[in-house]
This record gives sequence, C-alpha cells and structure tokens, in this order.
Amino acid sequence: MDLGMLLLLVLSSAVCHSTDSTYYGGTMRSTVPGYMPPDSKWTGEVQFHYRENGRDRCEQQFSWECTSGYCNGSANRQGPVVQTTDKDQSGQNLWCQSEGHFTRNFTRDQKTQSYALSDSGCCWGSNVNGKTNWTIHTEVDLGLRVSPGPPTQNTPPVTATVPTLRVPQNCFSTLPLLAYDPDGDDVRCHFSVNVAHPNVTLDLVQCTLHATGLLAVGLHVFEMLLQDHPTVDVNMTGYKSNYSRKALNESYVNNLTPTPFSRVPLQFAVEIQPALSNCLPGYIRPQFLTPTPSHGDVHHAAVGHLYQLEARVKTAHAKIFDFQVSGPSNMTKKIQDEGVGVTRLFLGWTPQERHLKQNIPICFTAETNESQSEMRCVVVVVVKALALTGEANVSCTANRISITVIKAYLPEVDMKWLRLADSSCSLTSNQTHIMGTMSLNSCGTKMEDAGDFMVFKNEINSFDPVNATITRRNQINIGFSCRYPKTVSISNYYQIHSSNYMFTESNFGSFGYTFEVFKDSKFSQKVDPSAYPVNVKLMDRMYMGIQAQSDLPKVQLLVESCKATPDDSASSSLFYDLIKDGCLKDETVKVYPGNLTQFYFEVQAFKFTGSYDQVYLTCTVILCEVGNPNSRCGQGCLNTASRRRRRDLPNGETDRHYITQGPFRVVREAQPSADQKTGAGEKTRGDVEATYFLRSDMGTIVFAGLFIMTLMLLAVVVVYFLKKSRAEEHKALIAYD
Repeated sequence: MDLGMLLLLVLSSAVCHSTDSTYYGGTMRSTVPGYMPPDSKWTGEVQFHYRENGRDRCEQQFSWECTSGYCNGSANRQGPVVQTTDKDQSGQNLWCQSEGHFTRNFTRDQKTQSYALSDSGCCWGSNVNGKTNWTIHTEVDLGLRVSPGPPTQNTPPVTATVPTLRVPQNCFSTLPLLAYDPDGDDVRCHFSVNVAHPNVTLDLVQCTLHATGLLAVGLHVFEMLLQDHPTVDVNMTGYKSNYSRKALNESYVNNLTPTPFSRVPLQFAVEIQPALSNCLPGYIRPQFLTPTPSHGDVHHAAVGHLYQLEARVKTAHAKIFDFQVSGPSNMTKKIQDEGVGVTRLFLGWTPQERHLKQNIPICFTAETNESQSEMRCVVVVVVKALALTGEANVSCTANRISITVIKAYLPEVDMKWLRLADSSCSLTSNQTHIMGTMSLNSCGTKMEDAGDFMVFKNEINSFDPVNATITRRNQINIGFSCRYPKTVSISNYYQIHSSNYMFTESNFGSFGYTFEVFKDSKFSQKVDPSAYPVNVKLMDRMYMGIQAQSDLPKVQLLVESCKATPDDSASSSLFYDLIKDGCLKDETVKVYPGNLTQFYFEVQAFKFTGSYDQVYLTCTVILCEVGNPNSRCGQGCLNTASRRRRRDLPNGETDRHYITQGPFRVVREAQPSADQKTGAGEKTRGDVEATYFLRSDMGTIVFAGLFIMTLMLLAVVVVYFLKKSRAEEHKALIAYD
C-alpha cells in the first residue's frame, strides 16, 4: 500500500469519527398547536421536537431539511434549540441524550397537504449490521379530519427510547417499544430500510421486537418508522382539496397498506452483551416493583405545576449505579438507595406554556455494571390546568373494584358526560355521590404485572358529544386502581366450615378462594356444612378442591405445598408433606384435571402415630400470570437443586401466610361383639381397622414395659455396686485403725 492511499484511509477515518461518530439513534415528534381552517392557505406554525442519542458527546447532529411537499412555502420561524437531557455520571461515556426543538411555518397548496423532513449523516457506532451512514425521515399531514366526528387536526404517534439499550445475549426475548397515538389511531411499526436482522422479528401491531434465536454479541442498530392509520375510513379536507385516509383491513395488512396520516422515525441501538448466569429479573438484572408506572401508561400534567414520577427497582446480586432517562429538558433526577438491593428513582418536571397540548414521552431503565432493567415508558399529556380529580374512595374486594366520588368536589359536572374506560359500562349516582362497580376483567379494566403485585387500573373520564365543535365543561380524569399481592396462603380445617378465604393487605384488596371437601371424585357434591367437623376413617379416600374465586384474566393457580400437622400450628415440628415445592410427596395423592384456577385432588385418610386423633391441613397457593416462564407456576415441581438456587433469588411474591382452623377427626369403627359370627378366614373392615389400632396401642404398651424393666434393672445394679463400695470402705477404715 502506497503512502498516499494510507493517508487517504486515515483521513477518511478521522473525518467519520471526528464529526458524527457516536450516533446511536433518535426520534421526532410534531405538534400543530392550533386549529387550521380548511380554507386557510397558511397552516401557521408546526412545532417539531427531536431527541438524539450518543455516548461520548451529545452535540447537535440533525439539520432537518424539507424534502417533499410544498417546500418553497416552508420557513423556519425559530431555529433549533438543543439541550442535553441526560448523561451518565460515571465518566465512562456510557450514554447521553439531547433534545432539540424548532418551529416551522408551512404553506399548503391544492396539490399536497403532507410535508416531509429528512436528514442523513455518518456514522453509526461500530455495529454487527455493518451500518455506517444513517438517514432519518418524518412526514406530517396538515389536513383536517372532518368526518366522522368534529373537524380535528391529526396528531402523529409518540415514541422514544433511552439513549442506550443493553441486554445479555441469553436474556433477550422481547423488546416492547412505545407507540402511543393521541387520536387512538391504528399504529403500525415498520423497518424503514432493508437491513437484515438475523434472529429478530418485528410485531407490526404491538411494535415489539422478538428474538427467534441468539443474537451476536455486539451493537445492533434499528431504523424504524411508526405509521398511524384511522380505525375507520376518514374524510380529510385541506386548502381547496378533499381526500380520504383509509382504515387498515386484512387485504391491506397482507398486501398493500394505504397511505398513513404520518410517519414518525424511531432509531436506536441495542448492545447484546455476554451471557449472564441467570436471567431472572431481580437476580442480576434489575426488576421494577410498585409503585413504578407500567409501560405505556398515560399521565397528565398542567402548565406551571410540578409533575412527579416515582419508580422502584430491586436486584439481589448487582448494584444499581444510575438510571437512564429519556425525557424533556430541565427534568430533575434523584436516586435513593433503600438498602436490601432496593433503589428508588424520583423524576420531577414542570411544564411550561410552550408544552401545552403536547404528548411528551418519558422512558427510563435501571443500570448495573452487568446489565440493565427492562425499559419502561410513559406519556405525559400537558394541559392548561389540572383536571378535576375529585375526592374518591376505592374499595378492592376479591372480584370487584368499587369507586365512590363525592359530588361536592366536582361542581357543575353532569354525570351523563362521565364514563369508565369502556363506555358501555355505566355509572350511577345519588344526591351526594357518583358510584361505579366493575369486575376485574370488565369495563376496560387493565391488568399489569408490577413485579411484587398485580395492579388493576381503570378511570373515570369526561367526554363530549361526537359532533361537538366546542365544549364548556371542565375536563375530568379520575384514575383509580387496586393492587393485589401475588402469593396467598390458605388453610382448610374441618372443625368449622370456613371454606371461603381472603388474603388482604391494607387497602390492597384481595383474591378469594374456596377450599372444599367433596363426597366423591366427581367433585360435584360438597360435604354439607352441617356435617363439619368431618369424621373420616383410616384409608378412606378424601376428595378436596381449591379454586380461585376471581374474574382475573390470564391468571393461573399453583398449589405449591400442602402439609398436615397434628395441632393448629403450621410451624409444628411434627408434620407430614403431601405436596412440597410443587411436587407430590404422598403416594396416595391423585390430582384431577381442572381449569387454570382449579386444583382438585384426593388423598387417603391417615393419622399421626401416638395419641393424636386429629389432623390439620395447610396449603400454600400462588397466582401467576399465564405464560410467564419466569413465574413460580412456570417452574412447576422444583427438585433439590432448583430449590437451592431459588432461595438465592429475590422473592417476587409476597411472603407466605398461614391461616389456621381445624381439626378433622379420624374415628374408629366399633369392633364386632363376641357373639358376632363371621365366616372362617373372614374379617370385616372394622376388624382390619381395629387390628391396626390394637397393634399401634400394643406397640406403645410393649415399649413402655421394656423401658420400665430397664430402669428397674439399672436401679438394682446401682444399689449392688453402692453397697459393695461402702463395705470395702468400712474394711479399709478397720485396717487403718
């Protein structure tokens, strides 16, 4: 290689790495602040907000240019203003993110109502995809949606990621991305360029990446577009033009998609790190706990008022040193170590007048040296004033949520313009209160896994008539939720028929369970409550069933353990395991099929040896989300090695709780009288049982007799040697004299 060629290569490398060498992605969102009449040639201003990801620096890289539409009519009203919003404090240049915004005026003509901005540059960070140059593109439709419904300006989808995503090679399974549409449109995610992503598929509807195999260790870059389509065909109008936007249907999805309202870019990098010894959340990888918001939650904030977000995370075998945050500029971040592996994050932000009507994404991850938590994102809707929230009382029961709102806190509010998340569910009222009751899987109630709890959320919102152009009613938003611990312990004892059990923690609500005794293996006829305590004979088969009495969707029941004790203490030193760690331990236990919330089984009656004639039975049950392979239900029966590993794991559920009642009694059949005749070689069932108890009692008597005889013999030996010793001492004294 000659010197000239070598200098050329060095200079080329220096140019790339000295300018935009640390590009790790970005995104863009747009807002039309006001209403643009359809006959207006000038659209007025459009606000653009973009975020850029980097590592060692976060200076501005984007220089957006109008690339399609009526570009001659576009003009910058306000130039870009860029601020660093988050940067790691370790000094290792692990991540940084900046946010820029600018305002542009567009002129629309009769030919087009859509405009596009684009930019390109170099260079992506070194990656396994071989990508060097990047191109980012966004489109916005400035027409009006005129039917169905009142005329409104379209609002594009909102998305974001933290600056850098990190996943151990053996832990990457799914990556849910934020894809929120303020208009409720149908959002589809697409790869924007034809780049191969081995062992990765994209769910277009859920906007989620799925791993189909192990990804190569290193940096993987993704360039995507989010497109919003109406759920029904929509008529549009612009300056001296009318057009339409079509809803998606089966033929569109499988063949040709219709023109979307807008195209929003999302570019990010995922660093696949070396494999970890354990991928369970909370072990090395941080696990979010309550009260961390769920991914995709929508919050509200008012201009001039402090908005606060709190997250809580736990890891047992790693230290959390920071949180990555993707959010607006001037957001404060505070981290608090609670000990025992738990860390809290506090975010605070006060929206300004320029943020009004914007939908602002906030994403965050917890960081350790070894790994990173899942990414969670929320959307903050900025309004002029705080929504009326009222004074509400929420009641959480085993199967339902009830909310009561005092009317006095909602002045001049007409109840007919209030509804739950699902508008088909109605509210009721009296002179003083507004009430609503719903089951845990109806009325738009959403279930979310919060790590240590399952959270069920709903809300009361105000709404306007479909064809309304203006409104004079206050905005109402009353969010409410119930939290339920994942693990519940219940007991079935037979002295008092108390088959319905509830596990409750202060104001967290509860799940309901029944634990019944049945007459036979059909499990259709319960033992009548008047028959309690239930008397059973040895070797009789007992049929029992545990069922979660709940409307919980996608939840399954695991009976983790059942043990018998001779007294009412679940921690008794004398016990017998029927089921332990999800494994059957007694050979007479037989499990019958049932649905995901039922557990039917039989066991032969028994008693503890000795003078015990009653038995208490305690079972521990766990509720899990269906399909979660990391849940206790997904583990099933644990062998010795598995149990040893699991004790090192953080407890993802609540502690076990034991509720004691009892007992059930083992009774003996009366023996036949002396004058009862039986055939030669015949024995009645009573004879067999009487023989059992006779042998048991005779064994005790023989043992006691032998023990007493041993004591007597020992006493004789001791007396003999004592007398002999004294005689020898007496002889010694006489000889001495």
